[in-house]
Amino acid sequence: MYGIDEAKCIRELKQFLKFPSISSDPSKRSSVADCAKWLCTHLKKTGMQKVILYQTKLHPIVYAEYISQPSFKTILFYGHYDVQPVDPVSKWKHAPFEPVIIDGHIYGRGASDDKGQLFIHIKAIEYILKNKQAARINIKCLFEGEEEIGSTNLPDFIMNNKKMLHCDAAVLSDTKMLSVNIPAITYSLRGALNAEISLRGQSKELHSGTFGGMILNPANVLCRMINKITDINGRIQIPGFYSDVSIVSDQERSIMKKSGPADSALLADAGSKFFWGEPGYSNYEKTTIRPSVTVTTMLAGYTGEGSKSAIPSEAVAKLNMRLVPNQDPKKIVALLNSFVKENIPKGFQYTVKYSSLVKPVEVSKTNIYMQAAARAYAEVFNRQPVFLRSGGTIPVVSHFTYELNTPVILMGFALISDNMHAPNEKFYLPSLFRGIRTSISFMKNISSLKMNYV
Repeated sequence: MYGIDEAKCIRELKQFLKFPSISSDPSKRSSVADCAKWLCTHLKKTGMQKVILYQTKLHPIVYAEYISQPSFKTILFYGHYDVQPVDPVSKWKHAPFEPVIIDGHIYGRGASDDKGQLFIHIKAIEYILKNKQAARINIKCLFEGEEEIGSTNLPDFIMNNKKMLHCDAAVLSDTKMLSVNIPAITYSLRGALNAEISLRGQSKELHSGTFGGMILNPANVLCRMINKITDINGRIQIPGFYSDVSIVSDQERSIMKKSGPADSALLADAGSKFFWGEPGYSNYEKTTIRPSVTVTTMLAGYTGEGSKSAIPSEAVAKLNMRLVPNQDPKKIVALLNSFVKENIPKGFQYTVKYSSLVKPVEVSKTNIYMQAAARAYAEVFNRQPVFLRSGGTIPVVSHFTYELNTPVILMGFALISDNMHAPNEKFYLPSLFRGIRTSISFMKNISSLKMNYV
């Protein structure tokens, strides 16, 4: 089915993986640019009609399109060609940017996140364009080089190019399957919100012997406030926080219980012996259909070796919030502002800075494009994919959903064992080739949809 030159695919993927396109490393800026140029050249070879390299304030965005007829359905493929740093290098069994194949896996930074998965769709597009009778479809590609550093310039690019990026559905492959032979489609993502709370008391550090017991310590004040955010069972105590939380039906929860990971499996993945959180919910539910507030940083006073007998003058806490469908991060900002104000004693100065405001996203499993993807997986894997919720956040999915008003289909082909962001990242080659065939089948399914379908 769908004859693919696998040897050629491997050669080209190795070329792609050789670029040390680490977006967070200023010394690799030229490498990121070279990788973007390679992508442009490769997309032209596939037969795309228009390929444009857009230079942002930092790393380039690659755009390409093939428009057969305006009346045909249009699919936008998104991916990112930048990668994580490789530290610690000593933990790698092979050079991170000299890809090697061992036991059916290709090893190298970016192999699964996200170059390998992005490459799947490029090869599928190449097949479609070289077999012009295979599908009646319009194709657009948007590949960025800043995903690993927060997609700094992508939101403005999307806002300024809505007409160019207009599509019937967007496809993103930066997620995982349940196992080699159990494909999965992610249909729900939590939103996100980061908050940094800085609190200042007296004007300077004070000797704890001279002033201890008479000066209210900013670190103590901040700790007390943070402790009030959740109760002993993990339920968030910020007034109004749950007012917009979408209630998941018993039927949906029953399906989740059958298809999702068990409590024990998630504990094993976390390397923990104990779980915590709201009573009445499984671990899978706690991390997908319920919101959370996590303290990611606490900082106050001297942090070097030994001790320093001083009362710090300021303290900082950083929070990461995950939001569920119907919650609006802007509304949560207002609620947290009120909560902080009410819990800071008089005489203390404070600031709250916010970042990464991302709305949660959920796509109906009955959506016609979601169903087209499910049929494609079934054709290639000989079994129906599992529909999964994710507790994570992918900002670009939110941008596509709310700015382009388009459904986003999350067609992942990676495995949890692929070591994303870790040393010895890899991608299973049979999954690569199955992914290409699934993407081809998906596009053919889309081409068969009625043009006037609403």
